[in-house]
Amino acid sequence: MRMATRALLVFAMVVASVLLWAIVARSVAPRANTSRATFDAIVLLGTPADSDGNPTPEMLDRISEGVHEYQRGIAPRLIVTGAAAHNQFVEADVMARVAHAQGVPESHIFEEIHALDTIQNACNSNRLLADHDWHSAEVISSAAHLPRAAMIFSEVSSANGTNLQWRVHAAPANLTPGAYSTAASLVEVLKTARYLLWARWTESCNP
Repeated sequence: MRMATRALLVFAMVVASVLLWAIVARSVAPRANTSRATFDAIVLLGTPADSDGNPTPEMLDRISEGVHEYQRGIAPRLIVTGAAAHNQFVEADVMARVAHAQGVPESHIFEEIHALDTIQNACNSNRLLADHDWHSAEVISSAAHLPRAAMIFSEVSSANGTNLQWRVHAAPANLTPGAYSTAASLVEVLKTARYLLWARWTESCNP
């Protein structure tokens, strides 16, 4: 067997092993660290608005579920988290505007506008919760995103010593196209591999 072919096979085996690791990690990711039924806040994880600053179907699904949980009495306030990570529109601003339009009072919506990725979503919302002496949160995002988000919230809350009580909750894909959800699941496997191999070690919750 030629050296180049052997190297290619080794590389393919390494990639397959990493992807399998990510898939298994996602399947066993914690969904909660508490059995409580109500929380101090609902944390809505951001996703980009469209090029005109309007919520995408995925963002609308997340917001609508957060508002639904708020109206059910799961928590008395929303924390919306996300910066202008992919275009000029701050995700938290767009989510706050839509949540208010859906009936949540502005005084019950708290914006975290600096997070550029999920690790920063977790770090910054955790810090905001601690600053207000809130100790529990339901974290809402799209189903494909939640396993990685759960890993991150679990690690961040432990590393920071905040002992945050949390659980994740999936937003139903009522408006998000099925093909988009399928593609998002595949992308999330890659992002989970990146988190396990690199991002969890190189990003921190330092200001």
